[in-house]
Amino acid sequence: MLVDSNVLIYATKPEHAKLRQWLIDALPKASVISKVEILGYHKLHSAEKVALTELLNSLELIYLTPASYEIAIQLRQQRKFTLGDALIAATCLERGYTLATCNTGDFAWIEELKVFNPLEPG
Repeated sequence: MLVDSNVLIYATKPEHAKLRQWLIDALPKASVISKVEILGYHKLHSAEKVALTELLNSLELIYLTPASYEIAIQLRQQRKFTLGDALIAATCLERGYTLATCNTGDFAWIEELKVFNPLEPG
């Protein structure tokens, strides 16, 4: 399973203790794209940066391959889609990972992509 950037961001918020526990139990992988998206945010406060860095360091980081780039290009040719989401979805498709995301609707149009929202019960 590959975790989307939004899940990691939410997990550092005090109100999401269950999500933090899910991350500990599931130990999903994270994309290098999430690392860039999260730590590259220009309004990130120092305490948030420390928490997010620790969280990212606790997960296996997955790097892009040439196949990921090609799949991302194909996805972006089909409809308007952010570069980060396209690269994360492409990584999942290439490797057969389920994508854990709080924004399942953003990815619903990709029929072959398995998505899971860890904030939803059940």
